[in-house]
Amino acid sequence: MTFDQLELDEALIKALENQQLTRPTLIQQEVIPTLLDGHDVLACAPTGTGKTLAYLLPIFQHLLDFTRRGKGPARVLILTPTRELAVQVAEQARQLAQHTRHQVIDITGGVHFSEHAEQFKNGCDIVVATPGRLIEYINAQVFDTQAIEWLILDEADRMLDMGFIKEMQLIASELTARQRTALFSATLEGNLLEDFAQKVMRDAQFIDVDPPRRERGKIMEIYHHCDDVSHKRAILCHYLTQDDVSRAIVFVKTRDRLDELVAYLQSQGINAAYLRGEMSQGRRTAALDRFKMGQVKVLLATDVASRGIDIADISHVINYDMPRTADVYVHRIGRTARGGKKGWAVSLVEAHDLPTLGKIERYTKNSISRRVIDGLRPQHKVPTKLKKKPKKPKSKDKSKKTAKKAPKRRS
Repeated sequence: MTFDQLELDEALIKALENQQLTRPTLIQQEVIPTLLDGHDVLACAPTGTGKTLAYLLPIFQHLLDFTRRGKGPARVLILTPTRELAVQVAEQARQLAQHTRHQVIDITGGVHFSEHAEQFKNGCDIVVATPGRLIEYINAQVFDTQAIEWLILDEADRMLDMGFIKEMQLIASELTARQRTALFSATLEGNLLEDFAQKVMRDAQFIDVDPPRRERGKIMEIYHHCDDVSHKRAILCHYLTQDDVSRAIVFVKTRDRLDELVAYLQSQGINAAYLRGEMSQGRRTAALDRFKMGQVKVLLATDVASRGIDIADISHVINYDMPRTADVYVHRIGRTARGGKKGWAVSLVEAHDLPTLGKIERYTKNSISRRVIDGLRPQHKVPTKLKKKPKKPKSKDKSKKTAKKAPKRRS
């Protein structure tokens, strides 16, 4: 299938061709016609398979199909969990808009209140925002919620995890003229997300795709058993000094551990940029720019600080600390092997991490191979991965479970 077969406007096809994009990914093939047919969408697909274009293309097609005279308030609102993701989505939207007259603005922290307020006065078509920042403009009655026709929540589960549930509910309730709602994420699960979807969506269509290998790339997942912190650091340094590591993101679990690791790597002659909580926007942008421009090939980050980062050509994701949950692991390793390319996901596992490793394997339904490095083999006996205890068989007289239905808006 080509984008032409999706009956998109010539202006959009031309913008796609300028980016050398001619064939939609599987998630795009499913989502674009569903949204254009008037359905709400709850979509799930692995990171790097084209979710952003999956909702941006129908958005622009809608704006082109239902044009308005002159400038006015925004008609589309896209919410993202982080500043970085908001900026990236807005930039991709501007690339699509290059042959149209549509205006895109991004609303995030780190910008003076009056600057965004002035942009609203000048009119726009699409607003990409973080929830907390947008609430400020809604409360100040600067942002016109009555004009919004489409609401898109990108990485919806991440926003919920970050504690934005009240802001998301408030924003959704203010959009009384909303015609379409779509939630997108690499993982869609949990009672909180399901409850939110039931409240804000109408007869949503579930779209859960497992794209072919050429789309999702090939992530080589391996782990090393580590005796202790010193052993773990040695293995990390081994990887970061290899020629095949073009860009690597190293995940740690806390700011304190990040600071310690940055200092240690510097003592070993390895320069690294880093992202951690409570950094100013200027420092975050500077760190990302150093990494993107190749001034350093290593980026250290905590999970909270790294959400929404979309950087091309990440060759390695290294779990220096294992994530707290299996879905976070999926988000982490999704930073590599994007756009069909290959990548490596390396986990440094101590004995206490083995239960987490087992949970990840059950969640992803994938066995992670153990590797060793000559000269850095573990000196202690490697424990056997803990297996999940089998569940007791259910009694036969219990009623059968009913099939899960798409969430409906509550009355």
